[in-house]
Amino acid sequence: MGTRKRLISSSTEPSSSSSSDPKQLNTQLKPQQQIDPPIAPPKWGFLFKLSLFSLPYFYLIFFHYTLDSDLRRSIIINAGLSLAAFFLTVRMIPVASRYVLKRNLFGFDINKKGTPQGNIKVPESLGIVVGIVFLVVAILFQYFNFTADSNWLVEYNAALACVCFMTLLGFVDDVLDVPWRVKLLLPSIAALPLLMAYAGHTTIVIPKPLVPHIGIEILDLGWIYKLYMGLLAVFCTNSINIHAGLNGLEVGQTVVITYAILIHNIMQIGASTDPEYKLAHAFSIYLGQPLLATSLALFSYNWYPSSVFVGDTYTYFAGMTMAVIGILGHFSETLLIFFLPQVLNFLLSLPQLSGYIPCPRHRLPRFDPQTGLLTGTNDGTLVNFFLRNLGPKSEKSLCIYLLIFQAIACCFCFLLRYFLAGWYK
Repeated sequence: MGTRKRLISSSTEPSSSSSSDPKQLNTQLKPQQQIDPPIAPPKWGFLFKLSLFSLPYFYLIFFHYTLDSDLRRSIIINAGLSLAAFFLTVRMIPVASRYVLKRNLFGFDINKKGTPQGNIKVPESLGIVVGIVFLVVAILFQYFNFTADSNWLVEYNAALACVCFMTLLGFVDDVLDVPWRVKLLLPSIAALPLLMAYAGHTTIVIPKPLVPHIGIEILDLGWIYKLYMGLLAVFCTNSINIHAGLNGLEVGQTVVITYAILIHNIMQIGASTDPEYKLAHAFSIYLGQPLLATSLALFSYNWYPSSVFVGDTYTYFAGMTMAVIGILGHFSETLLIFFLPQVLNFLLSLPQLSGYIPCPRHRLPRFDPQTGLLTGTNDGTLVNFFLRNLGPKSEKSLCIYLLIFQAIACCFCFLLRYFLAGWYK
């Protein structure tokens, strides 16, 4: 997904009917093996710099807040499994890259067209590795934390079923390249296990300034709340998918939002005395940590210049995972503020997505191979909006600007919650 032109054709390997001579087959396969060199190694220096941002998170867990010993133990076990998932993902991505290249599932980087890098085959759909490793780790974690009669086990497995379903549908989209109108329906289908298994409350707290006018403090929405959950899943998956077009942007925004989610959950656990409320936010941590770890592993290959493309498989997987984290952690309002850049990008895209303005297949900025800079077009995306207002930028610089904006939106959410606490709710 992102800055690539997908090329999926029938395999160039000869079938058994065309030739039965093994020597001839080997001769025909050798050129293909020489054309596809190994992908670039992970960017360890870049990952080390990112790892420094985890220090505030662990400071909150071990020093700032006094957490229950069992809860801290579960978080540490989950973090250990997530670390193992990180190294496994780093190891598996080059292996998976060779397989997808053999099946001609690759693309060319459009934002490098006209340069030598623009002619390199970049393996596509490597988000499938992240999705599989995430699911394996999340399933294994049940052995350490949940008992057979745990109230959370049904919803936990329903959440994993949604993520698994969405990963599969994302990979199908990468292979079949389904129309975007169909893509809107895919998250609705994938969210069904969670909607059917959800046994939590369907109430909302009325903001305090509105209580005198409405007359009640808590409103039960019933089936409308479940409809809202389904729409949130649709928005999260598609918003990550359309806020794309640069090396590292899809994974980068997921990393920033997931880190903010983890900080938010720890703060809510540390400030609350309600055991059920703490468990809801702990649930979010159990899914957020492996999501962050596996995404960082993919980020090390997808950061500029990308040696792999994540595909719709990853954007759907990441969006659905964050949606179920917000829904079952009961902080969907906060999640939407974390998604502020994605909301703005959706509003900018709405005229083209609705068909009011013609919508090209790739709404990417223009790349000048002479200067190596990107120039904004009139397409309604946040990427082009930044370029139109900031002027031409390199792809790497523009992605950094967008990720900083994502981080500012998350910080704004924390400030908003701080100033409105006790007054709004």
